[in-house]
Amino acid sequence: MEPYFSFVSGSRSSKTFKPKKNIPEGSHQYELLKHAEATLGSGNLRQAVMLPEGEDLNEWIACVFFPAVDFFNQINMLYGTITEFCTEASCPVMSAGPRYEYHWADGTNIKKPIKCSAPKYIDYLMTWVQDQLDDETLFPSKIGVPFPKNFMSVAKTILKRLFRVYAHIYHQHFDSVMRLQEEAHLNTSFKHFIFFVQEFNLIDRRELAPLQELIEKLGSKDR
Repeated sequence: MEPYFSFVSGSRSSKTFKPKKNIPEGSHQYELLKHAEATLGSGNLRQAVMLPEGEDLNEWIACVFFPAVDFFNQINMLYGTITEFCTEASCPVMSAGPRYEYHWADGTNIKKPIKCSAPKYIDYLMTWVQDQLDDETLFPSKIGVPFPKNFMSVAKTILKRLFRVYAHIYHQHFDSVMRLQEEAHLNTSFKHFIFFVQEFNLIDRRELAPLQELIEKLGSKDR
């Protein structure tokens, strides 16, 4: 695998998805977000992903979809920098190298997995994730409202699918990213993402296979 990448803000970006809900200041979730922001600022990503002592795992995982961490918007913006190179013609299937191909299904509008281009897959994905984040029954923002029993399952599916965007960028558009000199933030973003999912075993190892060599390299550099 080729060397890994960085992202520079201000590059061409497509639409940016943002959670519509506001976390009430002074709420427990707000305090968790502040903690996440502070630990990220320390520069130690291994420490930043660890569950704070005495905290609820569901709440901590929900934090990664809101400002301060927000893997969703990070990935969306990273992809936005290379959309002109990721087209129906250049990427007729959603793939991560020659061995891995992804078909889209959301279980509601598209129940049977369909083969589609990478830009179409990623558009389906980003829209679907936004719908999950906006669903108050899945991601409650009101104080005292519990997470549903299926929260962890949904969160794992979101993260698994977001990983596929990283995998597609690294495998199919690495040269474009290098030409744009957008390696540093992508490396940091992916490293934070992968440390987080590994810390809580949120993505099956088999799903991580397309970037396994990179993951091992990032982990060894952090030891």
